[in-house]
Amino acid sequence: MIAFNRFKLANGLTVLHHFDSTTPMAVVNTLYDVGARDESEEKTGFAHLFEHLMFGGSVNIADFDAPLQRAGGESNAFTSNDITNYYDVLPVQNIETALWLESDRMLSLAFTPKSLEVQRNVVIEEFKQRYLNQPYGDVWLELRPLAYKKHPYKWATIGKNIQHIEEATMDDVKAFFKAHYHPANAILCIAGNISLEETKRLVEKWYGDIPASLKPQRMLPKEPAQEEYRELTIERKVPNDAFYYSFKMPERKSFEYYVADIISDALGREKSSRLYSKLKKELKLVTSINAYITGSLDEGLLIIDGKLSNGVTFEELDQALWPLLEDIKKELMSEAETSKLLNKIRTVKEFQEQGLLNRAMNLCLYELLGDANGVNEENNLYQSITAEQIKTVANRLFTKENTSLLRVKSIKE
Repeated sequence: MIAFNRFKLANGLTVLHHFDSTTPMAVVNTLYDVGARDESEEKTGFAHLFEHLMFGGSVNIADFDAPLQRAGGESNAFTSNDITNYYDVLPVQNIETALWLESDRMLSLAFTPKSLEVQRNVVIEEFKQRYLNQPYGDVWLELRPLAYKKHPYKWATIGKNIQHIEEATMDDVKAFFKAHYHPANAILCIAGNISLEETKRLVEKWYGDIPASLKPQRMLPKEPAQEEYRELTIERKVPNDAFYYSFKMPERKSFEYYVADIISDALGREKSSRLYSKLKKELKLVTSINAYITGSLDEGLLIIDGKLSNGVTFEELDQALWPLLEDIKKELMSEAETSKLLNKIRTVKEFQEQGLLNRAMNLCLYELLGDANGVNEENNLYQSITAEQIKTVANRLFTKENTSLLRVKSIKE
């Protein structure tokens, strides 16, 4: 159980406080309700660009990292299609350094031509190195538009193409910042050995004067139900043929989301999973195989991916894979397998809760979903899942009409 307090500033900033007397450290975690899904299709990659720009200094503080490091702290951030999350970890007695830095870049990020140029070049280089010039790097650039036709999940957080970042203007980034990086669109969590009263005092001191703005209304195009099997084969200079089966799954707030998560674990989470045991160990059709979910807030994907063994065709894999998916659709999962999966979920959740940073990030995410206390209820949701529910959801997931298959065929130099 993660205990927390919640309060809100007059400017709309939601604040969560989590007290932990056992650690000398503190976490300042800021979740902004903006991700790649909030971008214009003609100007993608902006949320990720801002992940970098926010470390380029603010009007009053030219260097974000140096003061934090002098205070014994460290920081980082990540962007997804749904959110952008920034965090600082530092000794609790120095927590004001993090609050000073975070509040100042929320108030007045420095938009200098030099900062934009530097961070734009960093992102362009990342695009090239991780997505264009790396084996299998462009898989998600190909798979997303295959699986999604309307919803902005059809592009990756790095962006739809590199040109959008290359052509980003100062006016573009200022407009994106003004719309999304303000108190009403943020959730701040202060965690550590610090009282609620002191937290309220410090948050009011550093964030209270930041002007209020209206939270942007999200009106995303809804992805229509997929009604046809989709497939795409691309040829790349990669070591092995690879496959990526994707199946549309329910949104994050749905109970079926948790059932789909359990199904992915049963299929391909570990070496004892169904796909690994049959396709790799017994039939030796693949050199690797995994199953997982994207964890998206809107309708996400359950993915089965892997690499073919030498001499094995995509057709041979397909013929062996679908009977395994039919098994989980037709037969109730045994009590032993269900219990094993749920026990692993419980263990993973308990392990995650041991870390102060994980607790702070999860509280923010669940607050975004509607109530931070959801983090304390999640395990009960998992433990309530039955074999009948697994069978029902598997039948909805694993149909040809709900499948998008990307094949990456290896070609030699």
